[in-house]
Amino acid sequence: MDYKLRPWNINDLDSLVKYANNPNIAKYLTDGFPHPYVKENGRKFIEHATADDPVHIFAIDINGEAVGGIGIHPQTDIQKKNAELGYWLAEPFWGNGIMTEAIKQIVNFAFITFDINRIFARPFGNNPGSQKILEKNGFTLEAKFDQTLIKNGQLLDELIYAIRK
Repeated sequence: MDYKLRPWNINDLDSLVKYANNPNIAKYLTDGFPHPYVKENGRKFIEHATADDPVHIFAIDINGEAVGGIGIHPQTDIQKKNAELGYWLAEPFWGNGIMTEAIKQIVNFAFITFDINRIFARPFGNNPGSQKILEKNGFTLEAKFDQTLIKNGQLLDELIYAIRK
């Protein structure tokens, strides 16, 4: 399935809310990605995603519609050589290899654009799909913290995957 990464814009608001308002997506993300996901959440996110230069938070576009997001978040202070990877994809598009390719693309972008030598991601222990996608892209499991996260009243493991330049 063809996709492209592009900057978010306010015209994406309806598709963002349409696809992000899904408990099957929210359950694998921080509480900063709420459920229900409403227009006000979408407006705030698009403002945030378009505020920085260079843009580093992108919409995943299929046929002109934003169906997910992926971003690279450079760290500061003593972690300034690191960046965190975050991503989500609308449920109707799962299993088509889109996120595997999008991660490959964003990792290349990040190492070219930012003065970093490590990209990390923190999937929940109950999200094997995300773990598999990271492994397909050369990320290795660096750490596992048992029952350190709480999501929807459930204690979850936090995993740290990383790839180095």
